[in-house]
Amino acid sequence: MSRHPEVLWAQRSDKVYLTVALPDAKDINVKCEPPGLFSFSALGAHGEPFDFSLTLYGPIVPESCKTKVGLRNILCFIQKKQKGWWKRLLETEEKPAPYLKVDWNRWCDEDEEESTSDLASEDDDDAMYGSQEAGSSDDEGMLYLPDLEKARGN
Repeated sequence: MSRHPEVLWAQRSDKVYLTVALPDAKDINVKCEPPGLFSFSALGAHGEPFDFSLTLYGPIVPESCKTKVGLRNILCFIQKKQKGWWKRLLETEEKPAPYLKVDWNRWCDEDEEESTSDLASEDDDDAMYGSQEAGSSDDEGMLYLPDLEKARGN
């Protein structure tokens, strides 16, 4: 029986960002299909299967969807077919599954998108998620004991 990894989501007017929290994942398979079907499957660090499928709120452009695999996360950039803000992530109005959560670190309101430095560009996607490929957002900016000892001169 497969399990569901934690999935964080955020959006811009032209994209949806999904971050799948699954450290050391193997055999990762991501599919984006019209009109708005997204499916994910992978094996966890100990070989346990993880998968989920989402019917997204609006249509997407499957050939423009990208995935980046980091050490702790799988990052998915999903291109919306029509530019605009979705009311929610999923097509259904039911309460989303407990493994789906808003990514408040990446969240941007409609009125804030104009004032930010064009976060929708591809280069900014790399910058936005670049630091997570080598590590985790949980320990961003943290010093570990060996680093702390070096800083103290020990």
